[in-house]
Amino acid sequence: MTAPLVPAPLPHSVTVDLGGRTALVTGAAGGIGRACALRLAAAGAKVRAVDRDAAGLEELAAQSAGLGGTVESVVLDLTDLDAAEQAAAGTDILVNNAGLQLVRPIEKFPPEVFHTVLTVMLEAPFRLIRGALPHMYGQGWGRIVNLSSVHGLRASAFKSAYVSAKHGLEGLSKTAALEGAPHGVTSNCVNPGYVRTPLVERQIADQAAAHGIPEEQVLTEVLLKDAALKRLVEPHEVAEAVAYLCTPQASFITGTSLALDGGWTAH
Repeated sequence: MTAPLVPAPLPHSVTVDLGGRTALVTGAAGGIGRACALRLAAAGAKVRAVDRDAAGLEELAAQSAGLGGTVESVVLDLTDLDAAEQAAAGTDILVNNAGLQLVRPIEKFPPEVFHTVLTVMLEAPFRLIRGALPHMYGQGWGRIVNLSSVHGLRASAFKSAYVSAKHGLEGLSKTAALEGAPHGVTSNCVNPGYVRTPLVERQIADQAAAHGIPEEQVLTEVLLKDAALKRLVEPHEVAEAVAYLCTPQASFITGTSLALDGGWTAH
């Protein structure tokens, strides 16, 4: 499959000093999560990198060597909700990123997968926020960044669990913003379109099989059909937006959804 032109990674364009801060990033072993973990560590944060993929976390730790901050690997399956809540204790910055996807019509969607998707992508973020807030409230400062999606703002067919979870995450994020405002805690969603990650690569293959068309046609005519910019978003672009929301300059941004969708929601 020939992918659209990939922009070269840019130097970190926003000066972010997170020295002394502890950040937790879920789904940190790859894709957006890895990019966020590296970006926050580069800003000086002590990052708790949470994922069930131990090998991926080892690669992340090696990649983070020499950055201003540190990366601590935490091997954890987020379906263990009690453990997830405990892992968030003492964090100043929480990035809820972990996700999974299955593309099926509703009548063929396995109920157990629907349950798992909502557990990992909605209930676990609730428990992580719940675990992080006492420390954030106690110090009068905190940043919650929820990796939502354009599918938190728009629906697509055959993604009932993912769309449901992301719409729920939007509501959870706004509620956390309203409750956290008096305590110096902000909560926002970042809403990328299709990002160049293994999850999206698998979606392309699934959609090609479902529609009976080549993968390249899926990319241009299905995934990017409603986007003005006909390319995938890069993980480092998403991580830069996440980092900005953690700066002092972003202290008045809360309860909102930042779309990185190439113009999809401009329709």
